[in-house]
Amino acid sequence: MFQETWGIVERASLISPRTKKLSVRRQCELLSVNRSRLYYKPVGEKPENIKIMEIMDKHLTDHPTEGVVSLALFLIARHHPVGPKRIRRLLKIIGRQTIYCRKKLTKQGVKEFIKPYLLRGLDITHANQVWCTDITYVPMRNGFMYLRGNH
Repeated sequence: MFQETWGIVERASLISPRTKKLSVRRQCELLSVNRSRLYYKPVGEKPENIKIMEIMDKHLTDHPTEGVVSLALFLIARHHPVGPKRIRRLLKIIGRQTIYCRKKLTKQGVKEFIKPYLLRGLDITHANQVWCTDITYVPMRNGFMYLRGNH
């Protein structure tokens, strides 16, 4: 019953370690919660990693085509001992992707990927007749945000 209607956090909050009638182990069994959930406290990123992520974010804003290897060399030159695995993990955390040449999906002959231009032949004569949306990446002190604009 608890598994279907309640989330893991709600079920874990029901466990009382001071109850004398049921042990913590038995309460966890009944509520289908791992005991480790009660004792583990999540650890945030180290300040060193946060500083490295800020440096990477600023650098990638100016050079969006740089990849993992060139980022590693860039950071090592600035006396930050990092490897490719760490850079990949930190890039995943800050949500950045390298811009590189991708498969050209609009080539002639691949009809399923060709999208029609819907404004062709349309006379735009007044305001609010045609709209578009733009999503902009904005780096901030404690991370980043996306700004959505309608035009």
